[in-house]
Amino acid sequence: MRHISLLLLLSLCVVSCGNKEARQQTEELPDIFPNYINVTVPCNIAPLNFMIKNAHEIMAEIELPTGEHKVFGSGKYVDIPLKEWQDILRLSRGKDIEIIVSQWDDKHPEGIKYKPFTIHISEDEIDPWVAYRLIPPGYENFKDMGIYERQLTSFEQEPIIVNKQNNKGCLNCHSFANYNPENFMFHARGKNGGTVICHNGKIEKREIKKDMIMSATYNYWHPSSDYIAFTANITRQSFYGHSRDKIEVYDMSSDLFIYDVNNGKIIIDERFNDSINWETFPSFTPDGKTLYFCTAKAVRMPMEFAKLRYSIVRTSFNAGGTLGETIDTVYSASAQGGSALTPRISPDGKYMMFALADCGAFHIHHKEADLKMVNLETGEMIPTDVLNTDDVESYHSWSSNGKWVIFSSKRVDTRYTRLFVTHWDGKAFTKPFMIPAKNPENDIRLLYSYNIPEFIKQPVEISKDKIADLFQ
Repeated sequence: MRHISLLLLLSLCVVSCGNKEARQQTEELPDIFPNYINVTVPCNIAPLNFMIKNAHEIMAEIELPTGEHKVFGSGKYVDIPLKEWQDILRLSRGKDIEIIVSQWDDKHPEGIKYKPFTIHISEDEIDPWVAYRLIPPGYENFKDMGIYERQLTSFEQEPIIVNKQNNKGCLNCHSFANYNPENFMFHARGKNGGTVICHNGKIEKREIKKDMIMSATYNYWHPSSDYIAFTANITRQSFYGHSRDKIEVYDMSSDLFIYDVNNGKIIIDERFNDSINWETFPSFTPDGKTLYFCTAKAVRMPMEFAKLRYSIVRTSFNAGGTLGETIDTVYSASAQGGSALTPRISPDGKYMMFALADCGAFHIHHKEADLKMVNLETGEMIPTDVLNTDDVESYHSWSSNGKWVIFSSKRVDTRYTRLFVTHWDGKAFTKPFMIPAKNPENDIRLLYSYNIPEFIKQPVEISKDKIADLFQ
């Protein structure tokens, strides 16, 4: 009797734990979402929960380098508890874990077990937080949008500000100085709008305009947090009648200037404030000694839009906020092709990643837009094919240790940008993976785009109510 009871207890445990065995096996890999097959992930990333479309039940058996096996699932998606996942990461750091997925659905009511795949757990950590904007497509509306911060080591997401706090105006172009949430800024358009600057924990709203027409737009903090490089842009948008792209956003004019944060002073260099050339998307080097930006010969807009192609140049940045006499071309649109935007320099100063499309200045709407990278010491182009797809890859940021890049892509459904992460070991990039979600199905249903991902080392600590009070 005792023996029968023990067998019954063991049987109940197997069923309750979801460890049932699929009857069928295949040499095919599972079609999981997000696609985490054979990716490299940080040793402090959130659980990689995943699903299979139309599955009634899904189960994942994870084999650790220690030989230990863990089983998760028994629902419509694999939901790995945070504590158990952190144990897996700790025991597998620098090594591979093997995952065997089984699913049950209408086609396989008794289950099918797929070919195993691996995930490499890197020795390298990732910055624990990322800030981004969540926004519906710009050509629809921006009445419900916000700037959020997300903890990459878990699923925690908190708003920094949502636009119900600034009279339903647009919120855009947030940035941080040297990954520090005590020094950040964003623009708030509309009623009681302005440029919100938090400098060393003190927050205020400022009116930053080059003139009465052109407001400060794209920006990049100097690593000292004492200066911000801005471009002042007159921006418009148009819709295509027949095109693979729905919309085009373009500038009618744009100039470059430096803003002295401490003194509230705009520093103008006349070379970058004429009608002959347009400047956009500035970016400082990590040591603060050089300013990169994009420049193009002005054309008649929008009639000659296809002729608008930006090169990337650089010049020295001097004490007092002045720019150097020499201007070097790093990527030449006329010689190398396309239109190059959003230069971002790696923390070690050796590489420049940028987005390249056929033409224009707003690559998030260009299906041909890809990420490219150049070795700044040799001028050699670094292979980036693994990062790119047939759809949009655009805005990107380096982690503070230079080991990870986060970027936006429309590869999931061609409509909404989502965030992907890739590892850089100094020689090559790895297959990108989408940032984890507690319930992967929620990301499929989300009708918002992730926009302008920026790594930060800690969350923004300043009171969200204090930010909102600026617009009353």
